[in-house]
Amino acid sequence: MSGRPRIFGISGWKNSGKTGLAVRLVEEFTRRGYRISTIKHAHHDFDIDKVGADSYRHRQAGAHEVTIVSGTRYAIMHELRGAAEPSFEEILSRITPCDLVLIEGYKREPIPKIEARRLEAANREPLAPGDPHIVAIAADHPITDTTLPVFDLDDTLAIADFIAKTIDLPPLK
Repeated sequence: MSGRPRIFGISGWKNSGKTGLAVRLVEEFTRRGYRISTIKHAHHDFDIDKVGADSYRHRQAGAHEVTIVSGTRYAIMHELRGAAEPSFEEILSRITPCDLVLIEGYKREPIPKIEARRLEAANREPLAPGDPHIVAIAADHPITDTTLPVFDLDDTLAIADFIAKTIDLPPLK
């Protein structure tokens, strides 16, 4: 677990099933004994802190970073305060060593990805034809207009096996 971690992305439009697939893949790879981390890209402002909490008050007072630590977890919140969003590589470099980093979002990054498609998605325009880094499609409906491997969106085991093979994830000893 040294150097740049193995990474694999899940892309798709809003409501395409990305998060559900990511959660099931984390569960499956964890069940197999791998250490998995995730990076989720949000296209909107978000806050993981509660208004009025001590950490929230620290941030509101102007702290650049606020770290919350307990016996079960820690979180570091970094306020950009007008600075540019950090690059994908900058965020990746902050991840603790692990076997695999699953990426949700970051549609335009040149990493191997599976495209999630659902009939209920906000936009149903396929991403794969325009993105050479999409190596497979997972959908809740038949896909016939591609030469890429196509999986049922709910076939987590087959998708996990495909990802492991694609990124050459070594078997655990």
